[in-house]
Amino acid sequence: MSTINCNGKLLDLSVPRIMGILNITTDSFYDGNRYRTDKQILDRVGQMLEEGADIIDIGAVSTRPGALIMNEEEEKNKLIPILKLLLSHFPDIIISVDTYRAGVAIKSIEEGASIVNDISGGGIDNSMFEAIISMNCPYILSHIKGIPENMQKDPMYDNIIKEMILYFSEKIKILREGGVKDIIIDPGLGFGKTIHNNYEIIKKMKYIDIFNLPILIGISRKSMLYKLLDITPSEALNATTVLNTLCLVSGAKILRVHDVKEANQAIKITQFIENIH
Repeated sequence: MSTINCNGKLLDLSVPRIMGILNITTDSFYDGNRYRTDKQILDRVGQMLEEGADIIDIGAVSTRPGALIMNEEEEKNKLIPILKLLLSHFPDIIISVDTYRAGVAIKSIEEGASIVNDISGGGIDNSMFEAIISMNCPYILSHIKGIPENMQKDPMYDNIIKEMILYFSEKIKILREGGVKDIIIDPGLGFGKTIHNNYEIIKKMKYIDIFNLPILIGISRKSMLYKLLDITPSEALNATTVLNTLCLVSGAKILRVHDVKEANQAIKITQFIENIH
């Protein structure tokens, strides 16, 4: 699959793309509570678009380890006005909505969002797949073990790659049978996984690439970087770029990042090397 249909706009994924993160949560591990006013939000999104972001991912609910499930109406009340604000100022923008609730996904797509990014893989809201099938919008299917509140409390696997392949196989089958055309898979780095699990997934990513679907990688400034290196999230840009580059070489098609300019540079370099014969 080399393109996805985003509200009638075809996004070509034959070359890697960048998803810029806009957190409008108060407690995100890195940039929570940083973008509160309309001007701050518009300036930030304008900067990411200028630096090369192809998609803007908006999240109103923190999914960091230990985060509690937010009330659905509260999530809508935070998310939808920002969605409308961005579309009014950037009418050609492709927006993905970071939500695990079907009701929020439906409302967001109705208001002009293009993609649903569900970190739970349909596991928190049992009606999510039904909603995606009814809307037939691009869906980011993530792997997770547990929910954000408990996912990092001693996650255990017999064989993480085999378990992920089975997980994705079962869920992709349901979505395909429902007619969903555009599926992106996300290994869910940091979601119910030890540091060792995360790096094993990156090392063995070719085994996850058996579905012939675009792979999204979201490692930007995560604890798998800063805990390994004994640094802070604010010091983890270089590590993020290194790991994004490794993932690009292994076939990642979308990088979900806080730092768009650096991700764009990594893509340009890896693409230049790839095109040398």
